[in-house]
Amino acid sequence: MTPSPRDPYPDALRAGALLVVVFGHWIATLPRVVDGALAGTDHLLAVWDTAGMLTWLVQVVPLFVFVSAAVSADGVARRLARGGQAHWWGGRALGLARPTVTYLAVLTALVAVSMLAGGSLHTVFNTSLTVHLWFLLMLLTVQALLPWCLRLDARFGLGAVAGLVVAAAVLDLVRGGVTSIDAVGTLGARVTARPAGLAWLNMLVVWLIPQQLGIAWTRGRIRGVGAGAALLLLGAAWLAAALASGYPVAMVGVQLAGNNMLPPTLALVGVMWLQVGAVLAFEPLARRILAGRVPARVIAVLGALGMPLYLWHKLAEWPAAWLGLHLGLPIDAGLPGEPGFWLGRACWIALCLVMVAPVIVAVVHFELRRTRDVPAATTTARVLAGGVALYAGLGAALAWGAWPGAVIGLVAVALASWMLRRRGGPAPGGSGPPTT
Repeated sequence: MTPSPRDPYPDALRAGALLVVVFGHWIATLPRVVDGALAGTDHLLAVWDTAGMLTWLVQVVPLFVFVSAAVSADGVARRLARGGQAHWWGGRALGLARPTVTYLAVLTALVAVSMLAGGSLHTVFNTSLTVHLWFLLMLLTVQALLPWCLRLDARFGLGAVAGLVVAAAVLDLVRGGVTSIDAVGTLGARVTARPAGLAWLNMLVVWLIPQQLGIAWTRGRIRGVGAGAALLLLGAAWLAAALASGYPVAMVGVQLAGNNMLPPTLALVGVMWLQVGAVLAFEPLARRILAGRVPARVIAVLGALGMPLYLWHKLAEWPAAWLGLHLGLPIDAGLPGEPGFWLGRACWIALCLVMVAPVIVAVVHFELRRTRDVPAATTTARVLAGGVALYAGLGAALAWGAWPGAVIGLVAVALASWMLRRRGGPAPGGSGPPTT
């Protein structure tokens, strides 16, 4: 890999965010062995309360959305100026659909082999093998609205960010049933205790906030160490107030330690302030470090591996568990605080790395070869039909896991990939995973 002419700082942030997510998922998965067989898995948050604070660091999806918007804004604006508004999203969707077809096809084949052989590991990891696909759904949705967000930035500037925050706050206030100023102090507890209802709209509103901030960053509306420090202070105060009002500590989408993700709450917005503040505050130092050729090469490699690693990393847990059991390694190392727990975590992560490395090499080689010269569809009807099929396939895999979700998802996502390709003569460029 050679250094890219692209700005290395956003690419480094995005690659780092994906790596944090991957290792965070592996660390959080606790295999449980009974009588020499894998009986199930625990989640780290279920057995260690302090892990909730760690999610403030490893919940970096807002950072990925922020950076993706920043590096996409200029290219999308150029497409809009040329009248390409209706179809630019088709290339993004195709770039995610094609590698997802490969993943679901391999997953379907492995599940079929496991069932024929009488194995049970696929049932232990069933939903875990597809749960990470939620990120693709969210990313596709917010990127579909990127042209709209560009217009909001052009018209309102940072006022667009403020408007989204106010909208998210109103939805949480409605969910919490707050009717007086006195009740605001217990907003988090009220929100946690009530069903989401109308607040499900925050599944869109809250995730648009980092996108709007990313556009503001690339437009120079928020810049400098001073602005970064101010956002860090805002984030710290925001989170302190959120926790004091009763919001859960953990910033992930599970009920083990509360739920700030399904749908996203105002507490998650505090993490966004911290992450964007850190990006601004450390930008001068990071750019000096990234100026050399060696860091640029590392970023180029991570950029090529980032999305394939995200897509395939959960699958590595299945063979890692099998190998750990047969080698007698301490993949089930008890609970945090018990002797050998963190040694067991290190062993588990090493097994996952060993299992995923050859897969990533093969996948990257395969995807880079097959995604060349496959332009996206140019008709609105094909883009819409492909988008519907893609959402349906990802949704099925999320809802039903590896079996039967991967099978149903494979059919729908394969159809989406076919629909999203341009018909007719060749066109310049490929559609690969979205990088701009």
